[in-house]
Amino acid sequence: MKTIVINASPRKKWNTAEVMQAAQKGAESVGAETEYINLYDLVFKGCRSCLICKMKDKTKGKCYWRDDLTPLIEKILDADALLIGTPIYFGEPTSEFRALVERLIFCNLSYDDGSSYYSGKVNVGIFYTMNAPFDFFEKNMKDSLASTEFLFSFLNGEVVSYPICDTLQVHDYSKYNMAGFSQELKEKQLILQYPKDIEKAFEIGAELSK
Repeated sequence: MKTIVINASPRKKWNTAEVMQAAQKGAESVGAETEYINLYDLVFKGCRSCLICKMKDKTKGKCYWRDDLTPLIEKILDADALLIGTPIYFGEPTSEFRALVERLIFCNLSYDDGSSYYSGKVNVGIFYTMNAPFDFFEKNMKDSLASTEFLFSFLNGEVVSYPICDTLQVHDYSKYNMAGFSQELKEKQLILQYPKDIEKAFEIGAELSK
């Protein structure tokens, strides 16, 4: 088994990165070969709508735009599992996450009948990290994020999502104009819930990489 692990956060040593490193360890615990990528290290754009992937004389299921994302797309389509984590900004995944999804899925979407050109199977685990509490996520964000999760169904595998809510954003809130949040409550969440989230990420990484 081969598992691609992607941190779609600009921060390489914070919540999303820690969650993805736990998911990677889970994948490795069941014998999967893994590769970890910080998405923000790559230089790329979203879909350019060049439509080369829709031309009749071109191989289907391939993105023809060449940049740092091109080999990553090929690695994902050659893998057995994809584990990807993103912070939530304004209720949505990061722009880099979205750009990857555009490029990865559009080249596999048939404009003839809406089916997938992809004949393989990639299990996908999506991890959302956010400042919002769990109740807010359930009421205001879960349904809208489901449309993004649906796009990964074009990879023909199981799609699992997991939210990590009410995260600690900085070590010292007193240095920032962030009076709307209580550092004490955030640290309590860090102690009581965050370790459970890390454990769940490990479990999902293992299950999808079997």
